[in-house]
Parts: sequence; structure tokens; C-alpha cells
Amino acid sequence: MAYNIKDVFYLSTTADITKNTAGAGSSQLDLSAYIDPIARGRTKGTGLAIYKIHYSVLNSETANIVAPDDGEAGILNVTLQAGLGLGDLATGAVSTSADAEGPRVDNALLVGGMNWYGATSYPGAMAEAQVYCEPSTEVPYVIVRDNVCLVYTVDAAKKFVEDTRVSVRMECAQISLDQATLNQLLRTQTV
Repeated sequence: MAYNIKDVFYLSTTADITKNTAGAGSSQLDLSAYIDPIARGRTKGTGLAIYKIHYSVLNSETANIVAPDDGEAGILNVTLQAGLGLGDLATGAVSTSADAEGPRVDNALLVGGMNWYGATSYPGAMAEAQVYCEPSTEVPYVIVRDNVCLVYTVDAAKKFVEDTRVSVRMECAQISLDQATLNQLLRTQTV
């Protein structure tokens, strides 16, 4: 399967962050319609290749759709993790033990991650995003579990001053997998 207009499609998910809250929350996207990790006879198993991830952090309180307000002080970490199975949880409802390895690049479940800093989050700051892990069109992250979770953590000392919406959009394609590759992916994508 190649990265091309015929095979690639988009999937997305969103989480809402209530102002003045801290901690981790999640939004789960069901992928069971796109993944079949069981090879049957001549039919190979299928996985979902993630080629690119696009992030947005938007103010959801006003008509300001470009970015949060210039006075925004929030600091946010956002990860996309395969097979985590947390469900949809509000800010602060994800235990720190569940997300302890989430933002680390050596986490086998990490599909992608970014940090976002509000315009007033530190002296001289501008609103900015720093992507620190992402798949590529040459080497996609292949998900073989039935869900992917957007997990976010709001810094306790730098909460958002307005309600905020964080979203991810994935460029992905269903791909066939040989049994050896499928077995390897199933072993590495275990919580």
C-alpha cells in the first residue's frame, strides 16, 4: 500500500479542555472497522498505517478560531497512543500512572506527540507547537489494536484561561500485513 490519493483517507478526534483545570484527559477513536489482526487462510491480516498527524489547539469559547487568545497561559502535552483503551475522560480523570510513559518517545504505543505553549506561558513566549514525534510517509506507524487515544495533559501551574479544543487529524490507509510483521506489531502494541 502506498502513500497516495487512492489509498489514503483521514480520521480525526477531538477533546475539550475546560478552563482552569489541570491533569490528563483523553478521547478514544474506535478503529475496529479498519483493523483485522487475524489472518484467515490466504487472507492476510490488516492494520491501519498512520502517515501524518495534524494537530490543532483552538479557543472554543469565542469566535477566535485561529488560536487561543493572546493572553493564554496554558501549557499542553498531546499524544496519540495506539490501543490504550482509556475511553473519553475529562481533564484530570486520567491517572498519572496510565499516562506515565505516554509522552516518551521510547513508548511503543506512541504514534505521535507535541507540546503546545500559550502566548503568555513563559516570559517572551509566543503561542507555539513543538511536534517531537511523528510517523512519516516512508515509514508509517501501523496500528493493529482496535483503538487509538488522544491523551492530553494540562500543566498544573499553567492551566488554560479559556475553554480550549485540541484535535488531531490522521492521514492513514488500511494495509495488508504478513504474519511475522503482524505478530511483531501485536507484541509491541500491548499495554
